[in-house]
Amino acid sequence: MDATGLKAMQAPLKEAYRDDASSALVTLKARGSIDDQSIACKVETGRALAVAGLHPATGGSGLELCSGDMLPEALVACAGVTLKAVATALEFKLGAATVEAEGDLDFRGTLGVARDAPVGFRAIRLNFSLDSDEPHERIDTLLKLTERYCVVFQTITARPELTVSAQR
Repeated sequence: MDATGLKAMQAPLKEAYRDDASSALVTLKARGSIDDQSIACKVETGRALAVAGLHPATGGSGLELCSGDMLPEALVACAGVTLKAVATALEFKLGAATVEAEGDLDFRGTLGVARDAPVGFRAIRLNFSLDSDEPHERIDTLLKLTERYCVVFQTITARPELTVSAQR
């Protein structure tokens, strides 16, 4: 897809959202069920059933997906799609590109071994390898706009309001 095709595809959406801001608000949902045989959660992805379990560093077998791994994977997916869309819109000459995310976890926090150890990622690093002859300023713009429009990146950065509830 080129910039013209992308703009043509998105133009009616942008116009509708400008005319009625409430039409831009979409609630994305995820649903899972707790496995009754093992410590796992079956997550309905819309494409397949993903079974998430404990990370090996917390006693898991490594056979199931780990939500800790899924977070950087979601970041890579979102940042990669956003990078490609921004590059397309900017008519940025981009050859091959790879996106990598890695994050540091101290599993003492998750396992309750050390109260001073955080539960969750201490740091997350996002890296792009770009095959491009574009000038440094254009690469900076590409990365700045990718950060700005990547939903997962911005969600991690902005810390949205979170609520927890339970029903019986």
